[in-house]
Amino acid sequence: MYCPSCANSIDGTQKFCRACGANVSLVPQALTGQLPILTAVDEEETTWQGKKRKRTKPPTIERAASNFFSGIGFVLAALFVTFWFPGGVAWGWTLLFPAWGLIGEGVGQYLKVKELERQQERLLSRPMPHINFPAAAAEQLREPALSAPTTSELINPSSVAEHTTRHLGQS
Repeated sequence: MYCPSCANSIDGTQKFCRACGANVSLVPQALTGQLPILTAVDEEETTWQGKKRKRTKPPTIERAASNFFSGIGFVLAALFVTFWFPGGVAWGWTLLFPAWGLIGEGVGQYLKVKELERQQERLLSRPMPHINFPAAAAEQLREPALSAPTTSELINPSSVAEHTTRHLGQS
């Protein structure tokens, strides 16, 4: 097996290439077609402090709508608890904290999705710049056509020994 970065020979037990330091621990598994399956544990990252954190996923309309309507559900639950539950006035308002947090997160994700769509649309609709050169400049930029040499144009290469031995005869 060879390192995919520097093509140095590696054996199947190495985790890192000895020449360039690239991570080659998955190369034997990739060659056999047995790559590891991602599990829920793989989705968590360990920071340098040892704490676990979830990887951030790109924003989607589905998650934005889910967060927004979950927040609306918390607002309705807070209203229900506050007005129809005995003693709900004292603590029903606390349900508004997750409600506003979820609504805000849903709106934020929606805005991120729309901004990403605008950026992609701008990249796709941007016309490619065409440079119009004057005829003389275009002629200079054009590569000259190469022609195959004829046998009369070929020059025999001189020998290295011919030049060095010629100096030996002179005294």
